[in-house]
Amino acid sequence: MMKRDAMLNQLGYSPNDGLLAQLDRIIGNTGGFDKIEKHIFDLNTALKVDASFVAMSNSNDYFKIKLEAPSPERNDEARDKVQHFADKYKVDLQKVDGKETYYILGFAK
Repeated sequence: MMKRDAMLNQLGYSPNDGLLAQLDRIIGNTGGFDKIEKHIFDLNTALKVDASFVAMSNSNDYFKIKLEAPSPERNDEARDKVQHFADKYKVDLQKVDGKETYYILGFAK
C-alpha cells in the first residue's frame, strides 16, 4: 500500500493530521481498498486531461470522482473513463443526485 502522505499528495492535498484521519476513515469505508487502490490513483491521473479528478468527499467518508470537463464532449469522455474503471476493476460507484459526482464505494464482491 502507498504511504498515506503520498496518497494525499497525489490527490493534491497537503498532508496534515485532519486529512490523514479522514483518509484513514475513507480507506476503512472503501471495501477491498487494497485491490483497487492503484486503480483509483490511475483514474485520477487519466481524468486530469478532462479537467476532472478524484478527491476526498467533504460530506461522506468516501473518495469521490468529480467530473468538471469544460465541454459536453469532454465530459462524455470522462464519464466513459469512469465507467471503464468501474467495469474493468469491479468497483461499486454511487452517483450523487443532480451532480456529475460519484462515490467510490469499493471493490464489488
